[in-house]
Amino acid sequence: MVDSHLFRKIPSVDRLLNHEKIRSLATLYPQSLILKAIHNVLEEIREGIKRGSIEREDLDLLRIISSIRDETDRISRPNLIPVINATGIIVHTNLGRSLLSDAVVKDFHLIASNYSNLEFDLQEGRRGSRYVHVEEILKELTGSEAAMVVNNNAAAVLLCLDTFARGRKVIVSRGELIEIGGSFRMPEVMKRGGAEMVEVGTTNKTHLKDYEDAIDEDTSMILKVHKSNYEIVGFSKEVSIEELVELGRRYGKIVMEDLGSGCFVDFSKYGLMKEPLVQESVKAGVDIITFSGDKLLGGPQAGIILGKGELIELLRKNQLARALRIDKLTLFALERTLRLYRDEDMAIEKIPTLRMICEPYERVRKRAMRLKRRIGKLNTPNFQVRIEDVFSKTGGGALPLMDIPSVSLSLYPQRLSDTYMEEWLRSYDPPIIGRVEDRRVILDMRTVKDAQLNTLKDAIQRLSLKEI
Repeated sequence: MVDSHLFRKIPSVDRLLNHEKIRSLATLYPQSLILKAIHNVLEEIREGIKRGSIEREDLDLLRIISSIRDETDRISRPNLIPVINATGIIVHTNLGRSLLSDAVVKDFHLIASNYSNLEFDLQEGRRGSRYVHVEEILKELTGSEAAMVVNNNAAAVLLCLDTFARGRKVIVSRGELIEIGGSFRMPEVMKRGGAEMVEVGTTNKTHLKDYEDAIDEDTSMILKVHKSNYEIVGFSKEVSIEELVELGRRYGKIVMEDLGSGCFVDFSKYGLMKEPLVQESVKAGVDIITFSGDKLLGGPQAGIILGKGELIELLRKNQLARALRIDKLTLFALERTLRLYRDEDMAIEKIPTLRMICEPYERVRKRAMRLKRRIGKLNTPNFQVRIEDVFSKTGGGALPLMDIPSVSLSLYPQRLSDTYMEEWLRSYDPPIIGRVEDRRVILDMRTVKDAQLNTLKDAIQRLSLKEI
């Protein structure tokens, strides 16, 4: 039963605003923010009374004021904050995907805080195109005739379909009708792009004749989609991009390839699985190629389109291109990232995504050992700390079958449960995101920076003293 007398004990907003401990907040926070915090706390108290979870002592004025101060601090903090990725998933979609290189970030303020030649031709003294800032370097790195960029790869695919296939047929293998994160499905994208999808083959096997039999006068495009986030193994077959290019030329049809995670580096040279290279698709003669600027490329979120000059020109003239265009900060970060690829060794050293993928197991193990030494001996009944071998993942829907040997500092539960420890680390400042696996908390050192080791050390030491 609701104790209605408790409602009368709630202090008024004016009384709270005039209290000296609340007035002192005005030097730190805007009045509107303080007022919002007061309303939030009072509303929570009212709801608590209705639920019967508020006692008379909970309405002590100083206790309420303390809650208001905490709430003011909470709502003043930015929502988007840095976290420590100890999951071992390198391109972690939920944690912001690829990290930008320090070499890129250090000059970010030059473009962010100044005017720039974004769409101004300095030689001609008139309006120019924002695409020129990355087109030449993309052509240089890949051998493509032309290039343009939009705000993500989904936008790139949509723009291509809208430009070349609206009201016409697009042939695609059933085994390539992928869905990626956020329920982004290729059939729905085709529908939005105004194309009629023609499925050929079966889930596990598609032959060249399947494509050829489906071609008619209404066919605009043959589309190949890289299965970046899954693999079909066993009794399976797919048609190579070289075969599709030859087929497209024979019938005068556009051949488009959606690579998903654009990759410029052959990982097989570093003892890892090979991912299709953008340069190989260009060399094969594909008319239009789309891929992401982040993920395996290691730049900012962007959609990159390579292809024949006349086709790229048509894409630029599509009115949809303006709605999907890339902004100046993303363009800056992408250009600077691409320039690092002129020297592959430098790219692997400077681009965090590549560095983490290719980092030798021995270096990861040394990082784990350094952390263990810094933590020291813990006399705690809460958990045990062990160094053990684990596997990291590329993430970002790329190379799903590739397990990268790694090393973890693992917390084995004793008095504290694995769930409690994972949640406590996640609420730390800054949040530490690990993974729970086989009833222990894994902190994978492959995705942890050297500069973050002391933060992890402090967190684990504090967790060892936690009493519940």
